[in-house]
Amino acid sequence: MDKILSRDGTMIAYRRRGEGPPVVLVGGALGTAETEAPLARLLAPRFHVVTYDRRGRGASGDSGPYAVEREIEDLAAVVTAVGGRASVFGMGAGGALALEAHAAGLPVDLLAVYEPPYTPGASGLQYKECCTSRLHRLLSSGDRAGAVELFLSVTGVPADMIARMRRAPLWSGLVSMAHTLAYDDALLGDGSIPAERFASVTARTLVVCGGASTAPARMSARALADALPRSRHRTLTGQTRELAPQAVAPVLAEFFARDVYARQAS
Repeated sequence: MDKILSRDGTMIAYRRRGEGPPVVLVGGALGTAETEAPLARLLAPRFHVVTYDRRGRGASGDSGPYAVEREIEDLAAVVTAVGGRASVFGMGAGGALALEAHAAGLPVDLLAVYEPPYTPGASGLQYKECCTSRLHRLLSSGDRAGAVELFLSVTGVPADMIARMRRAPLWSGLVSMAHTLAYDDALLGDGSIPAERFASVTARTLVVCGGASTAPARMSARALADALPRSRHRTLTGQTRELAPQAVAPVLAEFFARDVYARQAS
């Protein structure tokens, strides 16, 4: 993996695949560059695809204290490494990061996000507040495994599957990244969609959700699309929060190809 220094001196590890217009993939909670590798390989025949380990994950460093602005700077460093502009796809909380980064001024050609986990509405905000409180209590007490369990349970993973995951080799890797769940929680604020801030998201944006995702997730995606100035919404039939790379890759390839046409016409 290549590495680049973020503005605060944190080393950020990233990997490149393919040639063509640059596309940066921003992973979600407990994800790494390796998590995004299957999607990157599917896009690499048409694009210069970049995956990276967000701070505190994989081969990247982690300088404290955490602030959303530091993660924006990390993404900006990766975009700088591939030429200063890119199209971006953000998965889950990575979508929230991509939106926040562009709203803060990161040059983005085209932007796509899959189910950023906002929880708008009175009941949703109350639920987010409760989850935030529980997460911070677990992390403060050193119960990293408990924090991972909390995240998995609130995202719909059944208890019996969590029990199997605890016995699997991947569990230790998830626990090692448990502290970054607080980073993703901070990215989402109080759970509401920051419509006023996102009014400055000027890139054409594709908001995607799964047709088999929960009703709140689908409603949140539509509300997000409505809040963005230049967006459209798309539902992928049969998909859930666990998005299949082969289902989204052709959608992203078609959407990001617009950048190719725009460059050729200019």
